[in-house]
Order: sequence, then structure tokens, then C-alpha cells
Amino acid sequence: MNDFLIQDGQTLLTQGDSITDAGRRGDAAPYGHGYVSIFRELITAMYPEHDITLINKGIGGNRVTDLQERWDDDTIRHQPDWLTIMIGINDLHGYLRNPAEPSAVSPERFREGYDWILSRTRSETDARIVLLEPFYFSISAKDTFRSRVLELLPEYIGIVHEMAEKYDTLLVETQRVCSYHLTFRDAEQFCPEPVHPYRSGHLIIALELLKTLQGM
Repeated sequence: MNDFLIQDGQTLLTQGDSITDAGRRGDAAPYGHGYVSIFRELITAMYPEHDITLINKGIGGNRVTDLQERWDDDTIRHQPDWLTIMIGINDLHGYLRNPAEPSAVSPERFREGYDWILSRTRSETDARIVLLEPFYFSISAKDTFRSRVLELLPEYIGIVHEMAEKYDTLLVETQRVCSYHLTFRDAEQFCPEPVHPYRSGHLIIALELLKTLQGM
């Protein structure tokens, strides 16, 4: 099978928040129990001829500003061949709850931070980059916090698309596929709450990442 973009001997580094972390710093070290681990299991089974090193650097609670703080230590110094980034839901949540907070990450601040880490990555590594949209497993009615998240989420997702175009990266449309699944099944099939998936939700993400890296 020669349809997989990551080549034998290459390194993939995954960056993000708790969805990427998924316990990788605890009992589920070093890959976590989420989409990163499932993705590793899938490529191990499907591409036995590929010896790929996977490094998970997701940290729970992170926003794009946190990625900026640790980008040298946790990304640049590893010089990965491939890099995935999923970030944005904590940025959005914090901004909605308290937009006046000095650390709040508005859409504009999100754009600036994302642009900064991608510019650094392009200039200081040879990594090919895959961006994953932030997502939210909910179809909440109006006048709830969840509905406010869903109203603002497209703006953050739009910035991810903007960055993908600017830096010519691959893009995983995570929210699109999550929304598709919610037309068939209740959100609780995939998530106990809209942000942190069960294994079924993580599997959806892993499969979409795999398809993207198969050029599909």
C-alpha cells in the first residue's frame, strides 16, 4: 500500500490541547488514549512496512498562546517530518466566558498566535503540516452557553482554514464530520459533553486524519 503520505522512517509530532493529550502524561503515556493512539494503531495495522516515530505533545487546557510559549521546546527542537495541530476550543471557551480577561484569546488573537506558530514552523523546520479544526459535539438550542459556542465556532474554524490556505497545509474538517454524525446519532454516543470524546468520538477524528494522510 503506497497511498500513505508519511514515509518509512519519518517522525510525526502531534500538538494540541486535552483532546490530543488524552492522558498521554499519565497512565496512558506516551500516546494517550485518544485519537493519537488510535491513529497509531491504525497505521501500525495498515502499513506494517512503515516504521514511523510518533511524538504526542498535546497538553490539556492549552490555547494557542500556550503553544506559543512552548513551541521551541515541544515542536521546533524535535524537527519532525510531519506535524499535526488541533487547537482552538479552549481559546473560544475562555473568550466567551470572560472576553475582558487579559489572557482571553479573541478570534484576532487566535489568528495572530496561529500565524506565529506556523510561520516559525515553516522557517525553522521542514515539517509538512496538518491542521485539524476545533470541534463541538452539540446541536444545542438557542439561549444556552452551548449555542453561543456553536455561533462563534465558525469564526475560529474559519481562521484555521485561512491558515491552511496561507501556509499550504493539509486540513482535517473535524467539525464537519462531527456534525454529519450528529444527524444520525445523539451526541452522547460520541461525547459525555461536547468537548472530550469517548473512544467512538476519538475514532472519528483518527479516521479523518488517516483519510487526509492517504490523500483522500
